[in-house]
Amino acid sequence: MREFDYRRAADVPGALALLGAGAEEARYLGGGTNLVDLMKTGVERPALLVDVRELPLDGIETTDDGGLRIGATVTNSDLAAHPEVRRRYPALAQAVLAGASGQLRNMATVGGNLLQRTRCAYFTDVTKPCNKRAPGSGCPAVAGEHRNHAILGASTHCVAVHPSDMGVALAAFDAVVHYETADGPGSLPLAEFYLPVGDTPHRETALPAGALITGVTLPPAPVAAASRYRKVRERASFAFAIGSVAAALEVRDGAVHDVRLAFGAVASRPWRARAAERALLGGPATAEAFAAAADAELAAAEPLPGNGYKVTLIRNLVVAVLTELAEERRRNEEATR
Repeated sequence: MREFDYRRAADVPGALALLGAGAEEARYLGGGTNLVDLMKTGVERPALLVDVRELPLDGIETTDDGGLRIGATVTNSDLAAHPEVRRRYPALAQAVLAGASGQLRNMATVGGNLLQRTRCAYFTDVTKPCNKRAPGSGCPAVAGEHRNHAILGASTHCVAVHPSDMGVALAAFDAVVHYETADGPGSLPLAEFYLPVGDTPHRETALPAGALITGVTLPPAPVAAASRYRKVRERASFAFAIGSVAAALEVRDGAVHDVRLAFGAVASRPWRARAAERALLGGPATAEAFAAAADAELAAAEPLPGNGYKVTLIRNLVVAVLTELAEERRRNEEATR
């Protein structure tokens, strides 16, 4: 590990000033559950860590329009346990609980979760080439081990997937990421926060240099109260997803009135399934319709020789989760008659 300097910020302006002109060789430190691991392996080699864990950004509150505002230093444990998150956006709470061990959730923060980097073995091994870590060196995963790699939105330059579970649920509910820079505040819809892979996989987000994430807002979404997150992993204990789905569904008179879908572990970013949503709106809430909608989204998939199973996996997850939500809605309607 490279020797580094450490500073603790007292407030947001102080954090921005500490990072200052050295943004290229400095990092903000929240829970450190990803950054410190990458420092140990030599992937990340900052000269300065600016500790932002104690900044007053650890609140969760209702917005004036009925959404939620979540501070960047809220821990994953506090996010999953918050009663308004569990009531209004249950899929978000479920995604966070699926994401790590209890010890890690106690340390990991919302802002850090969004910025965590891929767990691709070629990326985390500095003895191997990797375009994300060393631009222009190549992507050995394309012809090598890629069983858990991307089937959507990838390129020949990088086929790694984003590891966040929380991000998948946030993508389904149109989250907006807020940040501060020395020039003032800014915001990015999560749909624009992560950059396409293209030929620059080392450029992962649209955050300006030196920007500090201050929070995330979730707009009001009545459909989110009937939502679910389902994750498939290779072992029952703590593990990253090989495929996941965040879904919300509102059915009226047997037809889909509103629906939200996002996939995880299939792309370099949480994947909002817009084509599937369009295919479902106004149509019947049936397993056949759910399967057809999944097929519409997955028509763009370009699996590699070793990860074609993900197409079937995601299709089956979509059908299973949406069917469960539709049945739950039907039972609730019958109970209130």
